[in-house]
Amino acid sequence: MRLRDLQESELNAEQLKVYKSIADGPRGGVRGPFGILLRVPGLADQVQQLGEYCRYKTSLSPRITEFAICITARHWNSQIEWAGHSKLALKGGLAQGILDDLRLGKRPANMQEDEAAAHDFCIELHQNKEVSDAAYAAAVKQFGEAGVLDLCGVIGYYGLVAMVLKTGQKPLPPGTPDPLPVLK
Repeated sequence: MRLRDLQESELNAEQLKVYKSIADGPRGGVRGPFGILLRVPGLADQVQQLGEYCRYKTSLSPRITEFAICITARHWNSQIEWAGHSKLALKGGLAQGILDDLRLGKRPANMQEDEAAAHDFCIELHQNKEVSDAAYAAAVKQFGEAGVLDLCGVIGYYGLVAMVLKTGQKPLPPGTPDPLPVLK
């Protein structure tokens, strides 16, 4: 691990303020990228505020939010994100078969209409760096313009999380196998 998680006892006053804000918020603890990001408390605070919105307050259902997070985790081969958010996607109502296909880099079979719209929008944006008119129209039909922007926010935020985790080389808990196969 390049950048280990900073512990509460190591923090200066500014870092401790952000740490407590994260710990006392809806996450209920300092996990994921935040032990790394606390090295830059101003950034950590802004990131955690954006993350709180993208995870808990968007116009999207938890099923679609978690699906978009899993699509992003798959795109970045982010083992930690996948390990946590695939469980939350199932809890939110996403079918196991959809996650199984996505995990293997396949377009999931048997998606509901809103899942297909979210999938195609996110995949195009990640892979093509743009979205076709057809994918955009399908996403707007399902989620409205605000929902499409929320979808952008979710995958952008979780892309940032993946980059922080990969830069810091944050590992999975000991003994946990990588849940995602490396795709070419």
